Amino acid sequence: MRFKGLDLNLLQALDVLIDACSVTRAAEHLHISQPAISAALGRLRKHFGDPLLVLHGKKMIPTPYALQLQPGLKSLLTNIDAFISTSPQFEPGTSNLTFRVMASDFILAVVLGDLLPAIEAVAPHVRFLILPTSEQAIPMLEAGDLDLLIAPETYLSDKHPSILLFAERHVVVGWEESPLIAQSPSVEALKTASFITVDIGSSQKSSFVINELDQLGIKINRNFSVSYFSVVPQLLIGSNKLAILHELLARKSARHLPIRWWPLPVEIPAMREMIQFHRARSQDPALLWLIAQFERWREEFAASLEDSFQSG
Repeated sequence: MRFKGLDLNLLQALDVLIDACSVTRAAEHLHISQPAISAALGRLRKHFGDPLLVLHGKKMIPTPYALQLQPGLKSLLTNIDAFISTSPQFEPGTSNLTFRVMASDFILAVVLGDLLPAIEAVAPHVRFLILPTSEQAIPMLEAGDLDLLIAPETYLSDKHPSILLFAERHVVVGWEESPLIAQSPSVEALKTASFITVDIGSSQKSSFVINELDQLGIKINRNFSVSYFSVVPQLLIGSNKLAILHELLARKSARHLPIRWWPLPVEIPAMREMIQFHRARSQDPALLWLIAQFERWREEFAASLEDSFQSG
């Protein structure tokens, strides 16, 4: 198929060539011969009037123009893939579809742990690939490598639709025998205590609540940092350190761990956990079904999410 003089079959070849930076590896990925991919590159060069990839040592390097084309190219291929893959219906009872979801371990602990048994009951063959939070979340969504991204609203793209999963408050948490948590901590107590904090991703970005406290001029002593929210309650046991966690995680952990929690002594906005998906998938029956499962979870837990603060 040709569109404005370009064989559209060449677009996938260009995408793979830019990613692989190698004619040989691109040919292997596309399961075609090396002469065929070389010929495709020649046709692409002629159409775009640019070398697209140039030899540098033993490696081919994309030109600035090729890198300029890449985001739009990936978005276009994702839209095409969504268009041709969309089924008129989705049968959860028989489907063996794999959903690729990026979410923090907090979401795994407080949402998916409750949701998956309900999904398994109606869709026993559906599979899930849960990916850890990454700085590459939006590029992966754009490239079609994610079906859903679950993240705070501040980390989403404004180019794709999203829906609210829930709004979550934060609390101060500590070992129940620690004198620091015997009563609701003051702002001064926050400034003098030592904290276990969570840094997110390979770039070690501060969590939502730390950023909010920083904006209020409250700098806490972050002398012990981990990459996962779900391990923090266990680490507090036997320690005089404190942590600031999502209320839902604190509440759930306090059911089986000797920890106590209190409201923050300052007002910060509720963290809006959102579900985002690619705009090309907005009518995908399978994706709409999965989103409906999250919405059902939200409805079932709405009452508990609105409960007033209380100590653990």
